[in-house]
Amino acid sequence: MQEEQRIEELRRTLHSHNHQYYVLAEPTISDRAFDALLSELVLLESARPDLFDPNSPSQRVGGGFTDQFEKVAHSSPMLSLANSYSREEVQEWADRIHRESAGETSFTCELKYDGVAIALQYEGRQLVRALTRGDGTVGEDITKNVRTIRSIPLTLPSSAPEKLEVRGEIILPFAAFEALNAKKQEKGEKLFANPRNTAAGTLKLQDSGVVAQRGLDCFLYDVQLEAPEQWEVQGHSDGVKSAAEWGFKTPLTLSRAFEVAQSVDGVMAFLAHWDVARNALPFAIDGVVLKVDRHAQRKTLGSTAKAPRWALAFKFETEQGLTRLQRIAYQIGRTGAVTPVAHLDPVPIAGTTVQKASLHNADQIAMLDIREGDMVRVEKGGEIIPKVVGVVLEERPKDSTPHVYATECPDCQTPLVRAEDEARHYCPNASGCPEQMKGRIEHFASRRAMNIDGLGSEGVEQLWSAGLIRDVADLYRLEVSALLTLDRMGEKRAGKLLAGIEASKEVPFERVLFGLGIRHVGETVAKRLARHFGSLEALTEATQEALLELDVVGPVIAEAVVEWWAQADNADRVNALQNSGLQFAVADVEDAAVSRVLADKSFVVSGVFSVPRDELKRLVEQHGGRLLGAVSGKTDYLLAGEKMGPSKREKAERLNVEVLSEADFRALLP
Repeated sequence: MQEEQRIEELRRTLHSHNHQYYVLAEPTISDRAFDALLSELVLLESARPDLFDPNSPSQRVGGGFTDQFEKVAHSSPMLSLANSYSREEVQEWADRIHRESAGETSFTCELKYDGVAIALQYEGRQLVRALTRGDGTVGEDITKNVRTIRSIPLTLPSSAPEKLEVRGEIILPFAAFEALNAKKQEKGEKLFANPRNTAAGTLKLQDSGVVAQRGLDCFLYDVQLEAPEQWEVQGHSDGVKSAAEWGFKTPLTLSRAFEVAQSVDGVMAFLAHWDVARNALPFAIDGVVLKVDRHAQRKTLGSTAKAPRWALAFKFETEQGLTRLQRIAYQIGRTGAVTPVAHLDPVPIAGTTVQKASLHNADQIAMLDIREGDMVRVEKGGEIIPKVVGVVLEERPKDSTPHVYATECPDCQTPLVRAEDEARHYCPNASGCPEQMKGRIEHFASRRAMNIDGLGSEGVEQLWSAGLIRDVADLYRLEVSALLTLDRMGEKRAGKLLAGIEASKEVPFERVLFGLGIRHVGETVAKRLARHFGSLEALTEATQEALLELDVVGPVIAEAVVEWWAQADNADRVNALQNSGLQFAVADVEDAAVSRVLADKSFVVSGVFSVPRDELKRLVEQHGGRLLGAVSGKTDYLLAGEKMGPSKREKAERLNVEVLSEADFRALLP
């Protein structure tokens, strides 16, 4: 009995210290003292497995593997928000709210965190389930991983409701992101792209012990109560205040991160403040969320098929940085395409330090007159990909000279070529340029192609440097004895790699075709080619005229496909892959058709959604629709997600192509 009492006492004490440290930022004991208490708890719990509690502070460290993430329906839909990019649109939205609402209207203003939406469900004041947004109706249960996030309470005080759901955003602070990338850099591994994607990927890891080490954080701001009137929660602001009292980390922990505005002037002041102050935050935001505060008024306003009418997301303009361009280098892709890359003095933009940026092509360099030594303006396209967008001519060095674009491949010294109708230069040495050859292998092994587990860019480089591979077909000749001669390649890692290669023999024909890396043949075109012709044999015999019968194939793609099969090296590669047992015919069983509501309708899917993009593409096809790779006059709908490039939207509007949000699209389905 004494052990049981001590375990309960330690759990209460450690929960309290976690809240003091990770939520209030006011620790009352040293890390060493905290660790001593935690060690005592772990020791006592190991002796009393009958007292196991999934919400014990000892479970914060994670450990063990999750076989899968179960899909669970949300208690109520997690809706998307309508977006605004101008203060004029905010004014129009507020004016409409005033016209349609009864009585005075107040607005809550809060930060739009650039993270992963989460719904936390508590029963008996214990955390029982944590769900991702998913498709807004059904999410994935990632409770085991979420329990490792120390700012999320595992148990609630007696002042909280017995049953409660709280929603918010899981983020990866800049400091934690930079620490992860520093470790990656030390090991020579590929760096994480940005905090948001890293947070999303971390939450899907199978090993919660790794999740616990990543430094994720969480802000909770939306309280879902069955009987809000019992808890004096009449509006959104009441819910946020209550959540803070119940132990959640809310926007109230930050100065001016949550305000209630009684007028549009107050809303505009909030926007103006954070347009500047966001640069000093320790985590990424991409805007501000505005909501009608009172629940009764929200009910009156209702929702559209897209989003609630009582809320609006205001997006800030893309953040820019000013820095010096040290030199222009050139990268060679798997198709031989040349990409000029600006090497910059380090500059912080949108939460990450940028040292390289794309210059796109020779025309872009000439148009901006970019020169080495220039002071340049850099921004992140879609807050992810850095690019140079301008030159500060007043800062140009007096001895500056125009940049002369490369004439030879930097990797194999082959003269570069450029077709009249293309913006990029190419290295034509497909069979002898090392960077192209390595790029093709990496593409072949990638997740959307052959999905060979354990073979990323670093693995390809290691196998290449050791002389073990020169082509994708060489992967199927690898042996354990050769792999074990490599650095950091033990039996376990070698076995995992060979198992991944063996498993790739079951990958369907359409993905094998995509993995071959035929120029201009992306996932959508590869799938249509595979399903139309049915087998490799039929496709290799197809003429340009036969290829052009498909609506996704134009003259450029048709010519590229025919030319690819005509090259002897490619024919030898495919023969070797066939002999290795890869799938070169369409299987009899395909995705079952659900309906024909999208029959004869063509879609382009672009951007970031609440679910993987492939899932939406599959829905299009299951309901009879067709997928296209780019917006054109043949496109019926552009399904647009977050962070889609503005050029696609502009082209769609120019061609009168209807633009759909994810909610719009789902409204089309039965």
